[in-house]
Amino acid sequence: MNFYYTLIPHFYYSKVVADDQEIGSRDQLAQNLRLINERIVSAADRSGRQADDITLVAVSKTFPADLTALAVEAGVTDLGESRVKDGSAKIAELGPIAKWHMIGHLQSNKAKRAVEYFDMIHSLDSYELAQKVSGASVALEKRIDCLIELNSSGELAKYGYRFDQLLSEAEKISKLPGVNLCGLMTIGPLTRETEAIKKAFEKTNDMFEAMKQNLGEQVQFLSMGMSHDFEIAIACGSNMVRIGTAIFGRRG
Repeated sequence: MNFYYTLIPHFYYSKVVADDQEIGSRDQLAQNLRLINERIVSAADRSGRQADDITLVAVSKTFPADLTALAVEAGVTDLGESRVKDGSAKIAELGPIAKWHMIGHLQSNKAKRAVEYFDMIHSLDSYELAQKVSGASVALEKRIDCLIELNSSGELAKYGYRFDQLLSEAEKISKLPGVNLCGLMTIGPLTRETEAIKKAFEKTNDMFEAMKQNLGEQVQFLSMGMSHDFEIAIACGSNMVRIGTAIFGRRG
């Protein structure tokens, strides 16, 4: 049996969930959630932080609506989707059972639908996209929470601002109507090298602190860390982690 593993600050591996595990019951989801929450508490304790200050976003992308609803019954309060089409269909079916997060790359032509259905957008990666979101929000008489996406690893395949662009772009975006710019999101480097992940996350936290210094109390959320690296992210200041595999199992 093969397993997914996560790197954590004490430099050892821990089992998350078997890659052939079938998730289909509330009890199994509840067990996985309990284990994840225990690890969040432990990671927070090691960093001298309060686990209650860390938001768990359960990434339900590609999983059916009934399984997503079971996760909410098991205690999930925040759900993440990566595609507007799939996510909006699920939201239309399930309704406001949780806070819905758009965590994937957002195309400009999908901005209106994203604003209509989601509560938070994690992936503003250009001023042009932010303007589209702003226009849609104003038209819908809504003010939507948004995060700027930072490409903390410098990998060409990833979206997001460079470090040297971030603060000036954040200031511009913060002035757009209908947009509540409340933080920063990043995806860590695609590596098992703990030090490389830690370095990227530490630099991202530095940018988050600089954003707070520039923009004030509206900057609240640092969305950083997924199933394989969330404990490192918490150690580096993350207060919002996006976890899918370790809760729902392997995607088909």
